[in-house]
Amino acid sequence: MRTGDASASRFVQCQNCKKTLFATDFASNLKVCAYCGHHHRLTWRERIDWTFDEGSFVETDTELVSGDPLQFPDYQPKHLAAQEKTGMADSVVTGRATIQGVPVSIAISDFHFMGGSMGSVAGEKVTRALERGCDERIPVVIFCASGGARMQEGLLSLMQMAKSTAAVERCQREGVPYIAVFTDPTMAGVLASYASVADVILSEPKALVGFAGARVSKQAQVVKAPDDFQQAEWVLRSGMLDRIVERRDMRATLGSLVRMLGAHLRGLEEKLA
Repeated sequence: MRTGDASASRFVQCQNCKKTLFATDFASNLKVCAYCGHHHRLTWRERIDWTFDEGSFVETDTELVSGDPLQFPDYQPKHLAAQEKTGMADSVVTGRATIQGVPVSIAISDFHFMGGSMGSVAGEKVTRALERGCDERIPVVIFCASGGARMQEGLLSLMQMAKSTAAVERCQREGVPYIAVFTDPTMAGVLASYASVADVILSEPKALVGFAGARVSKQAQVVKAPDDFQQAEWVLRSGMLDRIVERRDMRATLGSLVRMLGAHLRGLEEKLA
């Protein structure tokens, strides 16, 4: 956003093509550039408002608070600054909502909070969202956006990979559908755990998806990588994604999936009754 004059709030510069956009048009287009189609990052609240049924979201797990187990230098001030900046307790928000009338358990990662890093609270919230889907027999939808595990919490952050993946396995065992949506970026420990083992994996266009960062990956390459290496389009060609979905189509796509998979879940329960 431009600053320094009276018209500052009227214009936005695209982070990709650098074209100037009217702020109102930018917002009405769901923060997608009208010129190049770049999908700018959303806050968790914007994701809620633009995806799920109006007024249906009820937040859960608000009592969870991250500690400082390693007494890591400057961790507490940075964590507090992120809370003040975003109004979030941690990088993931969980809750219940409906989409096209279908109840779902949801978790949304927000990159604006310490790069969406997965610490003990974020991992616990994701795990609870998955377990809530099992307990209440409703589909689970998780929006992923993260640079990976939170190094300031050391091993406790890495433990979240196993814990969240075990929760996914419970969903699969009990026939509860789980849909993951990759947004920019979905990287490292998050990709290597709950994000990549969903029943259906969607992605926004050109989202960065990978394990190691581009510079580290380049050092390990034997042959030159394609220009779109670690972009959603390359990942789709490699078989890891089911579909790339434009933001304006995400609500309808998720609505169709949860209706279909939710009907399958109800049918399974009727057979078992």
